[in-house]
Amino acid sequence: MPLTMVNPGDMVQVKKVGGLEETKRFLINLGFTEGADVTVVNAIGGNMIVKVRDSRVAIGHDMAKKIMV
Repeated sequence: MPLTMVNPGDMVQVKKVGGLEETKRFLINLGFTEGADVTVVNAIGGNMIVKVRDSRVAIGHDMAKKIMV
């Protein structure tokens, strides 16, 4: 399922990162690699704040849809 379906407070693991090559590279550089633990901190209006690899990252709805967990 995409990261957008995860409720705040839930911890999941990244299974796959999709999208164009440029988008994949951007997300991987942020720490969204296969097997990485991701915790959704907050989700407001489709935008999300997530904790990945000991840092908090804000991503938009379109980016979050490309991260499969």
